[in-house]
Amino acid sequence: MDNPQRNISPVHKTTEVFGIQREEPLNYSYRESVDNQLIENLTRDKHIVIYGSSKQGKTSVRKHHLKANEYTALTCANSWTLAQLMASLLKQVGYTVEITNKLAISGEAKISVKAKIKAAFMGNGTEFESQAEISGSTSREKTEVALELDPSDVNDVINALDKISFKGWIVLEDFHYLPDETQREFAITLKAFHENSKYTFIIVGVWLQENRLIQYNGDLTGRVTTINADKWTETELRFAIEKGEELLNVEFSEKFKTDLIQESYDSIYVVQESCYFALEKENIYKTCPYKRSLDPDAKAIVKEVVDNQSARYRDFLISFSQGFGTTELQMYLWLLVPIIMSSVEDHEQGLELREISRILKKYHPRKDGLNPGNITQALSAFAKLQVQHRMTPIVFDYDQSHRRLSVVDRSFLIWLNQQDKEELLESVDLPTEIAKNWGNGDFK
Repeated sequence: MDNPQRNISPVHKTTEVFGIQREEPLNYSYRESVDNQLIENLTRDKHIVIYGSSKQGKTSVRKHHLKANEYTALTCANSWTLAQLMASLLKQVGYTVEITNKLAISGEAKISVKAKIKAAFMGNGTEFESQAEISGSTSREKTEVALELDPSDVNDVINALDKISFKGWIVLEDFHYLPDETQREFAITLKAFHENSKYTFIIVGVWLQENRLIQYNGDLTGRVTTINADKWTETELRFAIEKGEELLNVEFSEKFKTDLIQESYDSIYVVQESCYFALEKENIYKTCPYKRSLDPDAKAIVKEVVDNQSARYRDFLISFSQGFGTTELQMYLWLLVPIIMSSVEDHEQGLELREISRILKKYHPRKDGLNPGNITQALSAFAKLQVQHRMTPIVFDYDQSHRRLSVVDRSFLIWLNQQDKEELLESVDLPTEIAKNWGNGDFK
């Protein structure tokens, strides 16, 4: 029953509170294990890696603690080489970048960069084009710095940043989309940035592996801090719901909140979207003038939220099963057996290589004759395959150091749990008998 008491708080749009939005949500939930660690490390001059599943608040925590003028951010592309990544960084900080006909020692084409800066006097050893700018009794010079450099040479890039007196953090979003080789090369470059410059990177990626960059370059130990932004406690999820209630002057039933948290599998995305769907069904699009009491069916709404991505997930499984092309072993098709058939609990723990191998040797046509190297090779290319099939955000991530396959899209887990296994197997041309015979501890 609606409460006649009028709410005198400011009016907010529902989209500013619940659902997925570009800006930080007004019901931001402070997580001590994440926020405190970020605050502590922002002043330590170490590079920071924020990692976790997709849509778990990695970008929000960064935006919450850094003002827009305190960082420069760029979104990584899946085709960039290290040189292209560095050239894009220089563009982002204000340089105009042009490719020249000259080759650097690395074999990359050199680039010509120019940036306009204001300076009280001319620097040494740098080409400038200047034009006097006089205002009142103060004379300053607007200068243009021009450099020719090798974008894959970290020393050249640091020099270019120095020339414009760049300040602030450098944020690399979607780092996981970069090709593996680029990620490895950047990990080596990152050490040089730490030792030879004052510039600090904040790297945001979708994976569940704590020391991925250190795995690529052991010299980063002690130079990089990792922050796991994947985990949400029940208290933190509840705070986000109740803060949203306060801002929109609504009150969800206790049953709805409890059921929603249970059905969400610790996904802040599912919680946010479900609350938005619940309010949309009641035509609530902004703060209510009178308190509204609501008692939606949490399980039905979560299913509706996840079903919105059903076509995307089904299309992905079909394209994923085809791998990089037709092969004799059809490894990616058969790797879908443990993925489709494993329980949510198994997926949350991560599927270990030895268990995946055991399952494949049981169900793959080659049986025990299947080469373990083929399995490892296929798992190592999981990220590349997903990017090739334009699966954004990615669903799976393989941790090569711990030999574990993890689902990094919690919505997929909820969706998978709701599907008929036989039907899914049939949709990707796998024998439905697998579902009928599955059990007896196929995953131990």
